[in-house]
Amino acid sequence: MDSISCIKERRSIRKYEEKKIPHALMEEVVEAASYAPSWKNTQIVRYIILEDREKILKIAQDCVLGFEYNSKTMAGAAALVLVTMVEGRSGYEKDGSFSTPKGDRWQMFDAGIATQTFCLAAHEKSLGSVIIGIFDDEKVEEVVSIPEGQQVAAIIAVGYPKFIPETPKRKAVEELISYI
Repeated sequence: MDSISCIKERRSIRKYEEKKIPHALMEEVVEAASYAPSWKNTQIVRYIILEDREKILKIAQDCVLGFEYNSKTMAGAAALVLVTMVEGRSGYEKDGSFSTPKGDRWQMFDAGIATQTFCLAAHEKSLGSVIIGIFDDEKVEEVVSIPEGQQVAAIIAVGYPKFIPETPKRKAVEELISYI
């Protein structure tokens, strides 16, 4: 699949087949995602693959801040990928000061790039995914032990899609672009 097709055809998938994802396939996706660019090549993103049904259901029920739509999506996924970021590196100088006025926001920027790269790689490998942003960090950390010095940036529900939704309407290029 060429990159433009991958970008245009990837959809947020919220319904999955009851089928386990082989570890080798998940490792291929993570290996591809590892090529996502990052601030000064800090490569701060880590992936915790959660396959334990009990823990997936616990996160789906107790950690989504009451957002039922995410709860159903997570509960049906083959796995949840906890995208974590090593704190204090991306956007920082070696002395701990910020490199730009953006402060600590660079680490979320890098996590976002890596998260989307993961989802594109998953799509290319016939897996469906959706990025989950509404969750309670502290409650997630009660369910899954997050390594010290890392923070959960996003959760990706992943699995084999039951169906591929239609492409949502996109804004016209003229609305998105300006030249100065």
